[in-house]
Amino acid sequence: MVDIVYSKNKAPIRLTPERWLHIVENHDDLAGYYDEVLQTVDGPDLIIEGYKGALVALRKFLQDKFIAVVYKEVSETDGFIITAYFTNKLKLEKEEILWQRQYQKRP
Repeated sequence: MVDIVYSKNKAPIRLTPERWLHIVENHDDLAGYYDEVLQTVDGPDLIIEGYKGALVALRKFLQDKFIAVVYKEVSETDGFIITAYFTNKLKLEKEEILWQRQYQKRP
């Protein structure tokens, strides 16, 4: 079964069983976080530029940890998740931020 979420550019991004198997085989700490991987693409805290046209959606997971999901938008009507991993090594001054969630200030 293929699950689809929509990126901030409104492109459908699919997660295939083959890709999920690849992710958990290489990053076994993500086993059990399938929904969180999809939610990261659907509702990221920020998106940075990846390699070769890929995008990296990041979502805060714990105080000092993020879920990073690397995906590619092939067209306005097709895209796919490449991989995902946990990270705490964000050096945003070196990254090109393409999109960032705007938080409302409380009165």
